[in-house]
Amino acid sequence: MTEENRFIDRYLTGHTPWVHPNPDFNLIEMVEQTPIAPCKVLDPGCGLGVEAIWLTKQGFEVTAMDVSELALEKAKTSAGPMASKITWLSMDIMDKELPNEAFDFIFDRGFYHTFDTHEERSLVAKKLASSLKENGLWLSLLGNGDGVPVRTGPPLRSASDIVLAVDPFFEILSLEVSVFGNEEANPHKIWRCLMKKRKL
Repeated sequence: MTEENRFIDRYLTGHTPWVHPNPDFNLIEMVEQTPIAPCKVLDPGCGLGVEAIWLTKQGFEVTAMDVSELALEKAKTSAGPMASKITWLSMDIMDKELPNEAFDFIFDRGFYHTFDTHEERSLVAKKLASSLKENGLWLSLLGNGDGVPVRTGPPLRSASDIVLAVDPFFEILSLEVSVFGNEEANPHKIWRCLMKKRKL
């Protein structure tokens, strides 16, 4: 089963352990403390759109992307009247190209860590970099390889998995240990990685 079909199947069956009702505190902290002013933002792997909706409420111009059309339909329902302010994009980043230099900021929660090989991660990093304007930022929340693997947990990546794949395209501004913001008693350990597009 391809990665695209795996996520589509998960939304069809309802087995979506990553679903969370509130925006992740990691995003909120980074936007408020960096700070990151309202701008054009891409949310790849947006799922049910929790962060896309929050960003829109903060004044960001959001493109929310996912391989699952069912997830996008549920996200639109959750967004209510706000849905019309969000651009919804159904696509597989491995098969299609993103618009060139269209965004100022990329946020992904559990999207980048789904790519298993260095070659895939490198290609995705290149595509994301191409979609960013000069000095564009990317905040990625990824499963941490030092965490405890569990059956329903996120893919676990080492710091070197991240650095080696993104370094040709991004300058890493910070790489720190955190946890996913959700309602679990023991949330999974993650990497919180903030990157800036390298000048070509």
